[in-house]
Amino acid sequence: MLNKEEDTQTKTSSPFSLLPADIIRSHILPSLDGCTLAAVGCATPELRSLSSDEELWSHICHSTWPSTTTPRLRHLISSFPGGGSRSFFSLSFPLFPSTLSPNPHPSLSSSSLPEQLISAVDVFYRGNCILSKVQETETVTGWFRCSPLRVDLVGPKESVPTPIRRPSHDDTCRDLYADLELSWIVVDPTTRRAVNLSSLRPVSVERHWLSGEVHVRYATVVGGQVMCSVEVTCVGGGPGGLVLHVTEACLKMEGIDGAHLNGKDSLVILQRVLEGKRGNLYGKGGIKGRVEEGRKRYLAFLERKKERRENMIKREGRLDSMCVGISVCLFVSFLYMVCFSSR
Repeated sequence: MLNKEEDTQTKTSSPFSLLPADIIRSHILPSLDGCTLAAVGCATPELRSLSSDEELWSHICHSTWPSTTTPRLRHLISSFPGGGSRSFFSLSFPLFPSTLSPNPHPSLSSSSLPEQLISAVDVFYRGNCILSKVQETETVTGWFRCSPLRVDLVGPKESVPTPIRRPSHDDTCRDLYADLELSWIVVDPTTRRAVNLSSLRPVSVERHWLSGEVHVRYATVVGGQVMCSVEVTCVGGGPGGLVLHVTEACLKMEGIDGAHLNGKDSLVILQRVLEGKRGNLYGKGGIKGRVEEGRKRYLAFLERKKERRENMIKREGRLDSMCVGISVCLFVSFLYMVCFSSR
Protein backbone atom coordinates (compact mmCIF):
# COMPACT_ATOMS: atom_id res chain seq x y z
CA MET A 1 0.00 0.00 0.00
CA LEU A 2 1.34 3.43 -0.93
CA ASN A 3 1.79 5.86 1.87
CA LYS A 4 0.38 9.38 1.66
CA GLU A 5 3.55 10.90 0.20
CA GLU A 6 3.90 8.20 -2.49
CA ASP A 7 0.24 8.48 -3.35
CA THR A 8 0.53 12.27 -3.80
CA GLN A 9 3.60 11.84 -5.95
CA THR A 10 1.82 9.30 -8.14
CA LYS A 11 -1.15 11.65 -8.66
CA THR A 12 1.05 14.60 -9.61
CA SER A 13 3.27 12.57 -11.91
CA SER A 14 0.52 11.15 -14.13
CA PRO A 15 -1.94 13.91 -15.04
CA PHE A 16 -4.12 13.60 -18.15
CA SER A 17 -2.15 16.36 -19.83
CA LEU A 18 0.99 14.20 -19.87
CA LEU A 19 -0.61 11.77 -22.33
CA PRO A 20 0.83 12.08 -25.85
CA ALA A 21 -1.24 14.36 -28.06
CA ASP A 22 -1.51 11.62 -30.70
CA ILE A 23 -3.15 9.26 -28.17
CA ILE A 24 -5.66 11.93 -27.12
CA ARG A 25 -6.39 12.94 -30.72
CA SER A 26 -6.65 9.42 -32.17
CA HIS A 27 -8.09 7.26 -29.36
CA ILE A 28 -9.84 9.43 -26.78
CA LEU A 29 -11.49 12.40 -28.49
CA PRO A 30 -13.09 10.38 -31.35
CA SER A 31 -14.97 8.28 -28.79
CA LEU A 32 -16.74 11.33 -27.31
CA ASP A 33 -20.06 12.77 -28.41
CA GLY A 34 -20.36 16.39 -29.50
CA CYS A 35 -21.47 17.84 -26.17
CA THR A 36 -18.76 16.04 -24.20
CA LEU A 37 -16.14 17.07 -26.75
CA ALA A 38 -17.21 20.71 -26.41
CA ALA A 39 -16.93 20.45 -22.62
CA VAL A 40 -13.46 18.87 -22.84
CA GLY A 41 -12.33 21.74 -25.05
CA CYS A 42 -13.03 24.17 -22.21
CA ALA A 43 -10.65 22.41 -19.79
CA THR A 44 -7.21 23.56 -20.97
CA PRO A 45 -5.77 25.47 -23.95
CA GLU A 46 -4.09 22.25 -25.14
CA LEU A 47 -7.35 20.29 -25.13
CA ARG A 48 -9.14 23.18 -26.78
CA SER A 49 -6.64 23.08 -29.62
CA LEU A 50 -6.94 19.31 -29.98
CA SER A 51 -10.74 19.31 -29.79
CA SER A 52 -11.09 21.98 -32.48
CA ASP A 53 -10.00 19.65 -35.26
CA GLU A 54 -12.33 20.05 -38.26
CA GLU A 55 -12.14 16.39 -39.23
CA LEU A 56 -13.17 15.37 -35.72
CA TRP A 57 -16.24 17.62 -35.72
CA SER A 58 -17.09 16.65 -39.28
CA HIS A 59 -17.23 13.00 -38.19
CA ILE A 60 -19.49 13.93 -35.25
CA CYS A 61 -21.88 15.86 -37.53
CA HIS A 62 -22.03 12.97 -40.00
CA SER A 63 -22.70 10.39 -37.30
CA THR A 64 -25.31 12.58 -35.60
CA TRP A 65 -27.07 13.63 -38.81
CA PRO A 66 -26.41 11.31 -41.79
CA SER A 67 -27.98 13.90 -44.10
CA THR A 68 -24.90 16.12 -43.64
CA THR A 69 -22.81 13.64 -45.65
CA THR A 70 -24.25 14.92 -48.94
CA PRO A 71 -21.68 16.87 -51.02
CA ARG A 72 -23.83 20.04 -51.01
CA LEU A 73 -24.03 20.18 -47.21
CA ARG A 74 -20.43 19.08 -46.67
CA HIS A 75 -19.17 22.03 -48.71
CA LEU A 76 -21.63 24.44 -47.08
CA ILE A 77 -20.86 23.34 -43.51
CA SER A 78 -17.12 23.64 -44.07
CA SER A 79 -17.62 27.35 -44.80
CA PHE A 80 -19.55 28.13 -41.59
CA PRO A 81 -17.84 30.99 -39.72
CA GLY A 82 -16.24 30.22 -36.39
CA GLY A 83 -15.17 26.65 -36.99
CA GLY A 84 -17.02 24.93 -39.84
CA SER A 85 -18.48 21.67 -38.56
CA ARG A 86 -18.02 22.68 -34.94
CA SER A 87 -20.00 25.88 -35.52
CA PHE A 88 -22.71 23.95 -37.38
CA PHE A 89 -23.03 21.49 -34.49
CA SER A 90 -23.33 24.24 -31.89
CA LEU A 91 -26.10 25.89 -33.91
CA SER A 92 -28.02 22.73 -34.82
CA PHE A 93 -27.73 20.49 -31.77
CA PRO A 94 -29.77 22.55 -29.27
CA LEU A 95 -33.43 21.72 -29.69
CA PHE A 96 -34.26 25.42 -29.75
CA PRO A 97 -32.50 28.79 -29.31
CA SER A 98 -32.64 30.14 -25.78
CA THR A 99 -33.64 33.61 -27.06
CA LEU A 100 -34.87 35.06 -30.32
CA SER A 101 -33.42 38.07 -32.09
CA PRO A 102 -35.30 41.38 -31.59
CA ASN A 103 -38.47 41.99 -33.56
CA PRO A 104 -37.64 43.03 -37.12
CA HIS A 105 -38.48 46.53 -38.28
CA PRO A 106 -41.98 46.76 -39.81
CA SER A 107 -40.48 47.97 -43.08
CA LEU A 108 -38.30 44.88 -43.41
CA SER A 109 -37.64 44.49 -47.14
CA SER A 110 -38.17 41.21 -48.95
CA SER A 111 -34.60 41.32 -50.21
CA SER A 112 -33.25 40.86 -46.67
CA LEU A 113 -35.12 37.59 -46.17
CA PRO A 114 -33.49 34.23 -47.00
CA GLU A 115 -33.61 33.47 -50.71
CA GLN A 116 -33.23 29.73 -50.18
CA LEU A 117 -33.69 27.26 -47.36
CA ILE A 118 -32.03 23.88 -47.10
CA SER A 119 -33.71 21.25 -44.93
CA ALA A 120 -31.53 18.43 -43.58
CA VAL A 121 -33.89 15.80 -42.20
CA ASP A 122 -33.08 12.56 -40.39
CA VAL A 123 -35.57 10.13 -38.86
CA PHE A 124 -34.40 7.51 -36.37
CA TYR A 125 -36.22 4.46 -35.04
CA ARG A 126 -34.66 3.00 -31.89
CA GLY A 127 -31.40 4.73 -32.71
CA ASN A 128 -31.19 3.53 -36.34
CA CYS A 129 -31.61 5.98 -39.21
CA ILE A 130 -34.61 4.99 -41.37
CA LEU A 131 -34.90 8.18 -43.45
CA SER A 132 -32.31 10.77 -44.39
CA LYS A 133 -32.88 13.47 -46.98
CA VAL A 134 -31.83 16.98 -47.98
CA GLN A 135 -34.49 19.28 -49.46
CA GLU A 136 -33.73 22.64 -51.09
CA THR A 137 -36.54 25.21 -51.19
CA GLU A 138 -36.52 28.43 -53.20
CA THR A 139 -38.19 31.27 -51.26
CA VAL A 140 -38.17 34.16 -53.76
CA THR A 141 -41.20 33.23 -55.84
CA GLY A 142 -44.49 34.99 -55.28
CA TRP A 143 -46.24 31.63 -54.99
CA PHE A 144 -44.05 30.62 -52.03
CA ARG A 145 -44.31 33.93 -50.18
CA CYS A 146 -48.08 34.30 -50.57
CA SER A 147 -49.08 30.66 -49.97
CA PRO A 148 -49.13 28.89 -46.60
CA LEU A 149 -45.68 27.56 -45.78
CA ARG A 150 -45.35 23.87 -46.53
CA VAL A 151 -42.04 22.08 -47.13
CA ASP A 152 -42.69 18.49 -48.26
CA LEU A 153 -39.99 15.90 -47.80
CA VAL A 154 -41.79 12.96 -49.45
CA GLY A 155 -43.36 13.28 -52.89
CA PRO A 156 -47.07 12.61 -53.50
CA LYS A 157 -46.35 9.22 -55.12
CA GLU A 158 -43.46 8.26 -52.86
CA SER A 159 -43.32 6.14 -49.74
CA VAL A 160 -40.43 5.24 -47.49
CA PRO A 161 -40.49 1.74 -45.95
CA THR A 162 -39.61 1.42 -42.27
CA PRO A 163 -39.07 -1.50 -39.88
CA ILE A 164 -41.85 -0.20 -37.61
CA ARG A 165 -44.61 -2.74 -37.16
CA ARG A 166 -48.07 -1.44 -37.87
CA PRO A 167 -49.78 -0.74 -34.54
CA SER A 168 -52.89 -2.78 -33.89
CA HIS A 169 -54.11 -0.60 -31.04
CA ASP A 170 -53.38 2.76 -29.42
CA ASP A 171 -51.04 1.25 -26.81
CA THR A 172 -48.57 0.38 -29.56
CA CYS A 173 -48.63 3.98 -30.79
CA ARG A 174 -47.47 5.16 -27.38
CA ASP A 175 -44.18 3.32 -27.93
CA LEU A 176 -43.39 5.72 -30.78
CA TYR A 177 -43.05 8.59 -28.29
CA ALA A 178 -39.70 7.15 -27.19
CA ASP A 179 -38.70 5.09 -30.25
CA LEU A 180 -39.23 7.49 -33.16
CA GLU A 181 -36.97 10.57 -33.26
CA LEU A 182 -36.73 13.25 -35.92
CA SER A 183 -34.26 16.03 -36.63
CA TRP A 184 -35.24 18.82 -39.06
CA ILE A 185 -32.39 21.29 -39.49
CA VAL A 186 -33.07 24.41 -41.56
CA VAL A 187 -29.99 26.05 -43.08
CA ASP A 188 -29.71 29.50 -44.62
CA PRO A 189 -26.89 29.06 -47.17
CA THR A 190 -26.40 32.82 -47.56
CA THR A 191 -25.78 33.78 -43.92
CA ARG A 192 -24.37 30.34 -42.94
CA ARG A 193 -26.85 29.94 -40.07
CA ALA A 194 -28.73 26.81 -39.01
CA VAL A 195 -31.37 25.79 -36.48
CA ASN A 196 -33.09 22.55 -35.52
CA LEU A 197 -36.86 23.10 -35.60
CA SER A 198 -37.82 19.64 -34.37
CA SER A 199 -38.82 18.66 -30.84
CA LEU A 200 -36.68 15.52 -31.41
CA ARG A 201 -39.41 13.25 -30.01
CA PRO A 202 -43.11 13.40 -30.87
CA VAL A 203 -45.44 15.73 -29.00
CA SER A 204 -48.44 13.74 -30.22
CA VAL A 205 -49.06 10.35 -31.86
CA GLU A 206 -52.54 9.53 -33.14
CA ARG A 207 -53.95 6.56 -35.03
CA HIS A 208 -56.96 7.10 -37.28
CA TRP A 209 -59.70 4.75 -36.20
CA LEU A 210 -60.87 3.98 -39.76
CA SER A 211 -57.90 4.14 -42.12
CA GLY A 212 -55.31 3.03 -39.58
CA GLU A 213 -52.99 5.88 -40.58
CA VAL A 214 -50.56 6.96 -37.87
CA HIS A 215 -50.04 10.71 -37.55
CA VAL A 216 -46.90 11.78 -35.67
CA ARG A 217 -46.28 15.43 -34.83
CA TYR A 218 -43.06 17.16 -33.78
CA ALA A 219 -43.48 20.77 -32.73
CA THR A 220 -41.50 23.75 -31.50
CA VAL A 221 -43.22 26.88 -30.17
CA VAL A 222 -41.69 30.22 -31.21
CA GLY A 223 -42.22 33.13 -28.83
CA GLY A 224 -45.41 31.57 -27.48
CA GLN A 225 -47.38 32.75 -30.55
CA VAL A 226 -46.18 30.60 -33.46
CA MET A 227 -45.71 26.85 -33.72
CA CYS A 228 -43.28 25.17 -36.13
CA SER A 229 -44.63 21.68 -36.66
CA VAL A 230 -43.41 18.65 -38.59
CA GLU A 231 -46.20 16.23 -39.41
CA VAL A 232 -45.31 12.67 -40.38
CA THR A 233 -47.96 10.31 -41.78
CA CYS A 234 -47.42 6.56 -41.87
CA VAL A 235 -49.61 3.89 -43.45
CA GLY A 236 -49.45 0.12 -43.53
CA GLY A 237 -47.31 -1.29 -46.33
CA GLY A 238 -45.25 -4.27 -47.34
CA PRO A 239 -46.52 -7.86 -47.44
CA GLY A 240 -49.82 -7.93 -45.60
CA GLY A 241 -49.42 -4.28 -44.57
CA LEU A 242 -47.64 -5.35 -41.39
CA VAL A 243 -45.06 -2.53 -41.38
CA LEU A 244 -45.41 1.22 -41.66
CA HIS A 245 -44.41 3.27 -44.69
CA VAL A 246 -43.82 7.03 -44.44
CA THR A 247 -46.03 8.68 -47.06
CA GLU A 248 -45.85 12.28 -45.85
CA ALA A 249 -43.44 14.47 -43.91
CA CYS A 250 -43.90 18.22 -44.09
CA LEU A 251 -42.92 21.38 -42.23
CA LYS A 252 -45.60 23.99 -41.44
CA MET A 253 -46.02 27.13 -39.32
CA GLU A 254 -49.20 27.88 -37.41
CA GLY A 255 -50.26 31.00 -35.52
CA ILE A 256 -52.01 31.14 -32.16
CA ASP A 257 -55.28 31.79 -34.01
CA GLY A 258 -55.02 28.46 -35.84
CA ALA A 259 -54.20 29.94 -39.25
CA HIS A 260 -51.16 28.72 -41.19
CA LEU A 261 -48.55 31.39 -41.87
CA ASN A 262 -47.67 32.22 -45.44
CA GLY A 263 -44.16 31.96 -46.79
CA LYS A 264 -43.14 35.58 -46.21
CA ASP A 265 -44.35 35.71 -42.59
CA SER A 266 -42.70 32.35 -41.96
CA LEU A 267 -39.39 33.65 -43.33
CA VAL A 268 -39.52 36.58 -40.92
CA ILE A 269 -40.01 34.18 -38.01
CA LEU A 270 -37.29 31.84 -39.28
CA GLN A 271 -34.87 34.74 -39.63
CA ARG A 272 -35.39 35.64 -35.96
CA VAL A 273 -34.94 32.01 -34.97
CA LEU A 274 -31.76 31.62 -37.02
CA GLU A 275 -30.28 34.77 -35.47
CA GLY A 276 -31.37 33.86 -31.93
CA LYS A 277 -28.82 33.26 -29.21
CA ARG A 278 -28.09 29.62 -28.45
CA GLY A 279 -27.99 28.23 -24.93
CA ASN A 280 -26.17 25.33 -23.33
CA LEU A 281 -25.77 22.36 -25.68
CA TYR A 282 -27.28 19.98 -23.18
CA GLY A 283 -29.74 22.41 -21.63
CA LYS A 284 -31.42 21.97 -18.27
CA GLY A 285 -31.94 18.29 -17.53
CA GLY A 286 -30.09 17.12 -20.64
CA ILE A 287 -31.87 15.90 -23.75
CA LYS A 288 -34.73 14.46 -21.70
CA GLY A 289 -35.24 17.81 -19.98
CA ARG A 290 -35.26 19.71 -23.28
CA VAL A 291 -37.79 17.25 -24.75
CA GLU A 292 -40.07 17.62 -21.73
CA GLU A 293 -39.72 21.40 -21.85
CA GLY A 294 -40.66 21.40 -25.52
CA ARG A 295 -43.73 19.26 -24.85
CA LYS A 296 -44.83 21.60 -22.05
CA ARG A 297 -44.53 24.58 -24.43
CA TYR A 298 -46.60 22.69 -26.98
CA LEU A 299 -49.36 21.88 -24.47
CA ALA A 300 -49.34 25.50 -23.24
CA PHE A 301 -49.65 26.68 -26.85
CA LEU A 302 -52.67 24.41 -27.39
CA GLU A 303 -54.25 25.76 -24.18
CA ARG A 304 -53.76 29.39 -25.27
CA LYS A 305 -55.09 28.51 -28.71
CA LYS A 306 -58.21 26.95 -27.13
CA GLU A 307 -58.77 29.98 -24.89
CA ARG A 308 -58.37 32.32 -27.84
CA ARG A 309 -60.90 30.33 -29.85
CA GLU A 310 -63.39 30.32 -26.94
CA ASN A 311 -62.99 34.09 -26.47
CA MET A 312 -63.52 34.62 -30.17
CA ILE A 313 -66.70 32.50 -30.08
CA LYS A 314 -67.95 34.53 -27.10
CA ARG A 315 -67.25 37.82 -28.88
CA GLU A 316 -68.99 36.58 -32.01
CA GLY A 317 -71.93 35.42 -29.87
CA ARG A 318 -72.24 38.83 -28.24
CA LEU A 319 -71.98 40.51 -31.65
CA ASP A 320 -74.68 38.20 -33.05
CA SER A 321 -76.95 38.96 -30.08
CA MET A 322 -76.40 42.69 -30.60
CA CYS A 323 -77.21 42.40 -34.30
CA VAL A 324 -80.37 40.41 -33.54
CA GLY A 325 -81.40 43.00 -30.95
CA ILE A 326 -80.85 45.87 -33.36
CA SER A 327 -82.75 44.03 -36.09
CA VAL A 328 -85.68 43.41 -33.74
CA CYS A 329 -85.72 47.06 -32.69
CA LEU A 330 -85.67 48.21 -36.32
CA PHE A 331 -88.43 45.77 -37.23
CA VAL A 332 -90.63 46.93 -34.30
CA SER A 333 -89.98 50.55 -35.22
CA PHE A 334 -90.92 49.83 -38.81
CA LEU A 335 -94.19 48.17 -37.74
CA TYR A 336 -94.98 51.06 -35.44
CA MET A 337 -94.42 53.59 -38.25
CA VAL A 338 -96.59 51.55 -40.63
CA CYS A 339 -99.40 51.29 -38.08
CA PHE A 340 -99.13 54.99 -37.19
CA SER A 341 -99.20 56.12 -40.82
CA SER A 342 -102.27 53.96 -41.58
CA ARG A 343 -104.43 55.73 -39.02
